Amino acid sequence: MAGVIHIQWYGTLFRGDALADGITEMAAPVAMQYGATRYSVQRSQDDAYRILQMVWFDSKDDWYRYWEGPELIEFRARYTGRYMIPIVYVWHDEIAGDEAPVTAAVSRRDSADPEPDSEPQAAA
Repeated sequence: MAGVIHIQWYGTLFRGDALADGITEMAAPVAMQYGATRYSVQRSQDDAYRILQMVWFDSKDDWYRYWEGPELIEFRARYTGRYMIPIVYVWHDEIAGDEAPVTAAVSRRDSADPEPDSEPQAAA
C-alpha cells in the first residue's frame, strides 16, 4: 500500500539552517531515485530547529532502500552533530488525498492590465 514517511529532524543549537539546507539539497531529492513519487520538506515557524521531511513511496521496500542507501548513510554521517538523535520516522498509509491540478501561473498584473505594445501603432 502506498504511504508517506514522516521524518522528524531536529537541528542542534545554531545549526538549524545548515541542517535544513542539507535536507533540501541532498537528502530529500535523492528519494526520487529510489522510487519516491513526491517529497516535501517543511520547517516549523514556531521552532526553527524542527524540520519535517515527508516522502511518498509505493512500497516500504523502496523506503528502506532509500533510508539505508549510500547517499543517506553519507548524509547522516556528514551532518552528525547538526541534528539530534534519535531520528524519528513513521510510515503512514495514505487513505485519501487530492491535489489541485498544475496550471500556468498568471500574475495579478498579467490578468488585470495588459502590457502596452512596445511599438506605437498608427491610427487607422
